[in-house]
Amino acid sequence: MFRVKDVILSEDIARAKFACDVTRCKGACCVVGDAGAPIEKDEIPAIRKAFHLLKDELSSEARKTVETDGLFQGDSEKGFEISCIDNKECIFVTYDENETATCSIQKAYYNGRLNWEKPVSCHLYPIRLKNISGLEFANFEYMPEMCGTACDRGEAEGMYLADYLKAALIRRYGEEWYNEFRDHCLDVRKKNDQ
Repeated sequence: MFRVKDVILSEDIARAKFACDVTRCKGACCVVGDAGAPIEKDEIPAIRKAFHLLKDELSSEARKTVETDGLFQGDSEKGFEISCIDNKECIFVTYDENETATCSIQKAYYNGRLNWEKPVSCHLYPIRLKNISGLEFANFEYMPEMCGTACDRGEAEGMYLADYLKAALIRRYGEEWYNEFRDHCLDVRKKNDQ
């Protein structure tokens, strides 16, 4: 573990090689799992806005899930997560011509229809955050069935997870934090090579 300001990070985040390979995993992180993407309370208005804009483009199962279960689950104490269809795929998933799961929120953002890219937990994945006693803990949540291909691609391209997630980490913590984080990552890698 290493610390950058009020964030404690697993050393795997510094050492792992990773670069999404969505053509091979088919967007598994949006589909596989037993819970929806964690969201922060201040993200709820953006999620509501996205749903109202995109609901006619979502599957009938997604719309039905929202009608019966709501857009999200949870509360301020336990945390919130986006609702999923049958505890599997995110309600915002759409599929492209290759049957790859894509995020309709992110697609709308790239097309200039929304000014919010997606929940920060999705942007940071496969890093997962947990808050304990005022400190944030960040762990690399490696699931071979979802991210094995991303680790293979990262290894082949020499891309570290810490570099791959630069934009997401800056979005979460800021540029100054990221620069300090990068220095720590280099130190962790040097120690690992010794």
